[in-house]
Amino acid sequence: MKNYILETCVDCVESAIAAQEGGADRVELCSDLVIGGVSPSVPLFRQIRKYTDLKIRTLLRPRYGDYCFSSYECDELNEEIAIFREEGADGVVVGMLNPDGTLNTGQLARFKETAGDMEIALHRAFDVCLDPMEAMEEVISLGYDTILTSGQAATAWEGRELLKELQEKSRGRIEILAASGISPAVIQKLVPYTGISSYHMSGKIEIESAMTFRKSGIGLGLSEEKDYKLVRTDSAAVRASVDYLKDAFA
Repeated sequence: MKNYILETCVDCVESAIAAQEGGADRVELCSDLVIGGVSPSVPLFRQIRKYTDLKIRTLLRPRYGDYCFSSYECDELNEEIAIFREEGADGVVVGMLNPDGTLNTGQLARFKETAGDMEIALHRAFDVCLDPMEAMEEVISLGYDTILTSGQAATAWEGRELLKELQEKSRGRIEILAASGISPAVIQKLVPYTGISSYHMSGKIEIESAMTFRKSGIGLGLSEEKDYKLVRTDSAAVRASVDYLKDAFA
């Protein structure tokens, strides 16, 4: 059994295939990675099941922005958990905060119950919560498998002190999955500093759209400049990360 994890965050079939080619252990599947990721569609999930053999955890998030959700959004999330459980997802990635920055443990317990025997992870709502140590103990008590975190900083390297503390105080009771700004070079620094063996990366690169005709003066999305740029996973970055982890935790 492997004693390290390299998870790749993907929002399309091409990126999932690249993650598999690079040797990733699993993917976190979302839509619209460019805005931080929201819930993926069932057809996208099915396509990735069709073209890869990877473990799939689905990120479930009803919208961009903060993690204080309405009752309607909570019901939406809970139904999505049930749908992806029925579809055969290996896990789900969820999170929710109260207005005061504490974890909404009531809803998180509900999500865990609906997930059943699927793996369940707390996403980066953790990184904007009030008290990370208290939150860690709460999700451990709820039976969650993973905390996805940058150590409450813009990048995992900047959050390395908290990541190290989380790794030490979790004592193997929950997976600490380091995220944000993760690259082969950063992993090589974080492993000896924190002892963390699980990493989450997009490995993203920008490629040009296949469009040759480009109407100027009209923005279709985030900006006109970005309309003809596609974000994809770089299999070489995934492979370099996996190779290092394999050697480090052999």
